[in-house]
Amino acid sequence: MAYNETLVEKVRKLLQKSEGLSEKQMFGGLAFMLNGNMACGVVGEELMVRVGPEDYQTALAERYTRPMDYTGRPLKGMVYVEEDAVAENLDNWVSRGAVFAGSLPPK
Repeated sequence: MAYNETLVEKVRKLLQKSEGLSEKQMFGGLAFMLNGNMACGVVGEELMVRVGPEDYQTALAERYTRPMDYTGRPLKGMVYVEEDAVAENLDNWVSRGAVFAGSLPPK
């Protein structure tokens, strides 16, 4: 599956100074990892964000989000953010993923 290169570049720029940043092909897109833990990524035209189980319901209550269901079942703690929300609030979503990934022990 292809992913939006322009969106990837925007996310990359937002995370460029993050410690332990790496990129990995995952879920048919490109994931951004912090110390081996996925923070966010781009699949097609959407952003996928790892918000964690405690922020999951809050994230789903926001406009333009839906459960990440790449496997056919929702992945708890991960959401897809549609293109409209990404255009409006990319910094916030990337930050939320980075904060959660940064709270986990390095892999």
